[in-house]
Amino acid sequence: MRIDDYVSELHSALRGPHGPKHDLVVEARDSLVDTADALEGDGLTRAEAERLAVEEFGRVREIAPGYQAELTATAGRRMALLLLVSLPATVLMWSLVWRFYPDDVTSWTELPAWYGVVSRLLDLLQLAVGVYGGLALLALGRGSRWIARPHLVTRSLGLAVWVMLPVTSVLGLLMSQDNSMSADLGTFPAVLLVSLLTYACAGVQLYCATRCIRLSRTA
Repeated sequence: MRIDDYVSELHSALRGPHGPKHDLVVEARDSLVDTADALEGDGLTRAEAERLAVEEFGRVREIAPGYQAELTATAGRRMALLLLVSLPATVLMWSLVWRFYPDDVTSWTELPAWYGVVSRLLDLLQLAVGVYGGLALLALGRGSRWIARPHLVTRSLGLAVWVMLPVTSVLGLLMSQDNSMSADLGTFPAVLLVSLLTYACAGVQLYCATRCIRLSRTA
């Protein structure tokens, strides 16, 4: 088998983030080319040198699981970093909004008693998942040597997001039921900006979470 054919088969067999996947495949190709060059220098034809290089490297179905495990861990690390950064940032942005929200627009004393409880619960849930992201990042990084099944950590991150987002959406919808508050918020530009950033973060989180769950099934 020619090196290009082997590399193409390896590329098709792997799933994961484009950049890391490309780097792994390029690294494999460079290794194969170096081996083939050495064999060709020993007097073999180029076709024979490439065939032997491929045989020494191993069949795709034999080496692909190791490469796939690395890609799955990479996706998990990216997901963990995203949660560690985006969730506390979201909580901080909304905290700043409420801190500087004009007092003359809405009186906070007019809000129902449960409003503060739901708001705090929303913040705590997001912060908890963010902390878990930090712990998972350590586990998939320096702690990977002590974890027998790192793909389960990657999967847990995806599942955590799939649980968190519906719950936070329901809590946010519950808070928006105060019609006077909703009307006032629409006139406050900072709220619109933070809302857009929150939705954007949620979209990225959902995409990455779905990929983590999918990849963890093939690792």
